Amino acid sequence: MASSKSFISLLVVILVSGSVLGQRDIPDNLPKFDNKKIHFGFQLGSSVNGFTIDQDLTRSDSLIRLETGTQPGLIIHALTELHLGPYFGIRFTPGIAFAARDLTYYYSSQKRPEPVVKTIESTFIEAPILLKYRSKRVNNFAQYVMVGFNYGFDLASQQFTDNDVDERGERIVKIKQQNYNIEVGTGLDFFLEYFKFSPELKFSYGLNNVIVPEQTEFSAPVVDLRSRIFVFALNFEG
Repeated sequence: MASSKSFISLLVVILVSGSVLGQRDIPDNLPKFDNKKIHFGFQLGSSVNGFTIDQDLTRSDSLIRLETGTQPGLIIHALTELHLGPYFGIRFTPGIAFAARDLTYYYSSQKRPEPVVKTIESTFIEAPILLKYRSKRVNNFAQYVMVGFNYGFDLASQQFTDNDVDERGERIVKIKQQNYNIEVGTGLDFFLEYFKFSPELKFSYGLNNVIVPEQTEFSAPVVDLRSRIFVFALNFEG
């Protein structure tokens, strides 16, 4: 809930500040930028990674509560944008993303006095494709929104490995290699002297259940597990 409120607050700040900046009368930078059919660039960003969870506590002995926790991550993407007209475009940003998420298990004090934290680390090869709608350029500024789909392949997934024990001598929680996400976002285009700079915010929600069903103490209580990711990224286009 706190992450959702922060995302909405940042979105409001971007839109309000963008409206003010767009009203300033200044010389145009990159006046022929929109005449190009395709633009290339790169994207750097940070993320807040978590899960949404559907659980059944009766599947594990003495488990009284199961919570998800977030951790920061990093994304590094290439960027290609195909212009479909003055307002619409298709953006393709393949790249790599590093993420980690926590599952915290609370047991009755008779069995385990301390909670057990399972950290699930992932290294995704991603291929997001999004439809972008941009406002009319005013001087060196424009706003945009986008929606699309992201396919991710987790190189760190242990889906097809034997369920080995971790450093604490306990079974691991396995998640699937393939992850499908719907994405929505918004951002600002700033036309600078030599390139276009675009900060953006994006929310990604998993469409598929990524838990590998196993009858182990830590996997059995998890009925449904889906990705939930907030991203703040900086785009640089030439």
